[in-house]
Amino acid sequence: MIAAGRRALRGLYAITPEGLTRADLLLRVRAALAGGAVLVQYRDKLTSGSERQTTASALRALCHEFGTPLLINDDLDLALAVNADGVHLGSDDGDWCAARRRLGPERLLGVSCYADIELARQAVRAGADYFAFGAVFPSATKPLAVRAELSLFAQCRQEFATTVCAIGGITLENAPSLLAAGADLLAVISDLFAAPEVRERAAAYQHLFKDTCRDFP
Repeated sequence: MIAAGRRALRGLYAITPEGLTRADLLLRVRAALAGGAVLVQYRDKLTSGSERQTTASALRALCHEFGTPLLINDDLDLALAVNADGVHLGSDDGDWCAARRRLGPERLLGVSCYADIELARQAVRAGADYFAFGAVFPSATKPLAVRAELSLFAQCRQEFATTVCAIGGITLENAPSLLAAGADLLAVISDLFAAPEVRERAAAYQHLFKDTCRDFP
């Protein structure tokens, strides 16, 4: 199990795309890791349970080559089965407090708060390591997602010490506005994995964080 302190929870959060072969997915994730991604989330709504477990296990081994935590989207049982480093849950994916207990203190718990500051408060009380707001921009992955205003990040910086993640429609061009607003993590799918050179795109995202260092409590 990788020890992921709060300092590690700042940077590019690579979320896997769907519809790729396992070999292609692993190749692109390797490139993202080589470019400096600080977290990887396995998100797959399309394949069967056995295939997902095989892919999740392969991703865990790959991420651990780079010392990078792997989280599983929406499936706590799968995360525990493959000994992943954590899970990311939405508001309809079970009790966050119960998930925290099952994960134990070492694994990461991330939760989706959409555009709702009260959900963020619930996430903090549940012991989440980070919470995500989004979609911050129009998203091809979730075109009907509620839009989250950038002011939410500034409000969270004043109210919480918990890591804040931005997700939805993020590109290199609009990412600086999210960092200026107070986001610690940028969760990216399309603009990362559809790039001609995934490693270079990941490195470009990571470079953005060098100019916006933030002190952690």
